[in-house]
Amino acid sequence: MSAKRSIGDSEILKKRIPQNLKYQHIKTRLDTGNSMTKYLEKIEEIKKNYRYKKDELFKRIKVTTFAQLVLQVASVSEERESGEMTTDELQRLEDNSSVISDTEFLTDRTNGKGSPVNDSKSPIQFIDSERGEECIHTSRSTLQSVISGVGELDLGNQADKKKESLQSSSALDKPYEDCPFLLLDVRDRDSYDQCHVVGAKNYPVAMLSRTMNPFTPEILEYRNAHGKIIILYDEDERIASQAATTMCERGFENLFMLSGGLKVISQKFPQGLTTGSFPVTCLVPPTQMKSALKRTPKDPIVPAEDKWRFSSQDLEMIENHLENMLMSTSTPSRLRMDSRNSKVPSSASSARSQSSTSSHSKPWK
Repeated sequence: MSAKRSIGDSEILKKRIPQNLKYQHIKTRLDTGNSMTKYLEKIEEIKKNYRYKKDELFKRIKVTTFAQLVLQVASVSEERESGEMTTDELQRLEDNSSVISDTEFLTDRTNGKGSPVNDSKSPIQFIDSERGEECIHTSRSTLQSVISGVGELDLGNQADKKKESLQSSSALDKPYEDCPFLLLDVRDRDSYDQCHVVGAKNYPVAMLSRTMNPFTPEILEYRNAHGKIIILYDEDERIASQAATTMCERGFENLFMLSGGLKVISQKFPQGLTTGSFPVTCLVPPTQMKSALKRTPKDPIVPAEDKWRFSSQDLEMIENHLENMLMSTSTPSRLRMDSRNSKVPSSASSARSQSSTSSHSKPWK
């Protein structure tokens, strides 16, 4: 007799589950550990955003690591500048106090203590002293200023505000003092003027083809210097990898390449790290590139600004993006830890119950 076939279809497990494109972007929040789907997604992301090659001579730095380095450098420079400002202010105060004491000493010696010249005051000074106002140190309206038509304007505070705004705008035009990294944009000048990382300097890859003086004085200053590194980047690692390989072959040991370039920066840090509008190649996948180039852009293209430092708003946006990434990566591990902690009491209680039953069943010796 012929063997009977088993009940059901043998190919049932190979049948593909129908997928709905409407809910394809929705993912589960339950972390089930490592799986083949997660591994394939990671490999696909690496192939899409990065260009890893075997036997790379240069080192790599992640965009998140670079963002943390930027925040540290900005905080250190701010503390250093605030410390210098306080010492300058203290020196000015000491100079002013010494000048005032010298003038008082001279007036005491010429007029004598308790002389009527010392005690006599003008009417304006008498009114100011009665109201508790200092006509010498402030620009508030006294009787004389009201007569002259100044009114209640505080000229001293306005001058201070103007100085602060000028200092803040001038500070963005200067690079950080004693910066531990030198950021180089190896694209052409037009692409650099459209969009670049704040504080980056343009160094086209064609400069490496020069026979005489291919490197700028700043690059030579940072070359293999203790505690300093050089970072190269471009849009998608095509040019930066070639430039990094060439520079490593010429003796650069402290050279790093920013992994992913502007393409990864546009995904993880759309605001804060860069100035200007991102290129279309960084915002649109390669499959949709032709259709995107044909369409007119919705947002106007804004050219990059000439600023060498990150403003307080830029640093705040960088911190927010970093916190969001850390929260997204830490939530699965937290769920895992919570599930483990919930399992521990149950196992402990079961162990206690087993020990209690065994102690009751066995006689005591």
